[in-house]
Amino acid sequence: MFSRRLARSIAVGATAVAIGGGAYGILGATAGNGTGTATTTTSPSTTAGQPVPGGGGSNARSGPAEGGTSGRVASVSKSGFTISTSAGQAVTIYKTSTTTYRKGTTTTSASAVKNGKNVVVVGMVNPTTRTITASQVIVKTTGGGSATTKVVPLQPGAPSTAKQVGQIPANYTQGSGTIVSGTTANKATKAALTAYQGGIVDRVVKLGNGEYEVHNIGVNWPHHIFVNKYFKVIGAN
Repeated sequence: MFSRRLARSIAVGATAVAIGGGAYGILGATAGNGTGTATTTTSPSTTAGQPVPGGGGSNARSGPAEGGTSGRVASVSKSGFTISTSAGQAVTIYKTSTTTYRKGTTTTSASAVKNGKNVVVVGMVNPTTRTITASQVIVKTTGGGSATTKVVPLQPGAPSTAKQVGQIPANYTQGSGTIVSGTTANKATKAALTAYQGGIVDRVVKLGNGEYEVHNIGVNWPHHIFVNKYFKVIGAN
């Protein structure tokens, strides 16, 4: 009888711990509200399962945010399409009834997205599943284009590339700033993807000086691309 009560007590305690942990996960995550306000969390400093170097708990990022990627269309389906980036990443793109399409500077339709076409996609990025719900798809009218600087592809086990180019905003601290959305996020994302093709932008952050840090994942370098208030790339690290 005593052993049965002890076993039951242990089981109840384990359930309470599991529920408590689940509640912490729910409270820790916050969703973007589409207004361009900050999206923060009090959970440990991680971004898409990766640490945010130098970021305190209040600066950690969690959940989908607006960003984008670029690459070559690999397959097309009713729900969207998949692309392969120049760094070898496979990204699934979902379309909606509000997704808009451009071919160069001309408005077009979803039928312009075909296998082998090079595209730029902006929209809501889920960094965990490597998926994007597209708000806009731009079909390039020429080849893949040339980036200002080539990204360093991610290779498992390879040491992180430490390199800085251009201008890094003074007093910049990793993990700081306010996540932005809408037109602002789209412009900053497009500027970053024009300069550095191959990564996935999983968020755009407005810094205290009015400039932007575009966070780039899935590559060894660069992880941070800096864009000024005129949406011109000024540096990266």
